[in-house]
Amino acid sequence: MKLVAQGRSEWSYSSLARELIMSPSEVHAGIKRATAARLYDKTRKAPNKKALEEFIVHGVRYAYTPDLGGLTRGIPTSYAAPPLNGIIAQPSEDPPVWPFAEGEVMGFAFSPLFRSVPKAATIDSKLYELLALVDAIRGGRARERDIAVREFRNRLRS
Repeated sequence: MKLVAQGRSEWSYSSLARELIMSPSEVHAGIKRATAARLYDKTRKAPNKKALEEFIVHGVRYAYTPDLGGLTRGIPTSYAAPPLNGIIAQPSEDPPVWPFAEGEVMGFAFSPLFRSVPKAATIDSKLYELLALVDAIRGGRARERDIAVREFRNRLRS
């Protein structure tokens, strides 16, 4: 998602690691796994957007089922985060949040794809939107998933 968020900008394992709050070896291992899964094209040094779209739309909710927890402080995700919070009427129930001590919203815990996601999302708003859309696809209701898929595809193509 980070490579999609930054577009055609140059990157290094070290720069991605800093921005994702990960070690360079974790980033390298992630790129290696993405290459093996054909989600990343190492000759172009870019994500394979067609394969990524297929995986996110059809596979992510099965491969990365979210753990849902109790009330906690965190950062809104899924339908409660941009861009969906501007499209979907917000219910009166507590929103899904990534648990994060520095978060300012109380909601129900929704496990992020990786432990550093909440902090990385505070650094990069495009990454935050993409990850929130993925979370709506991972754990949202049918209508939320449909809207999230449409928004994700729009961002992937732009």
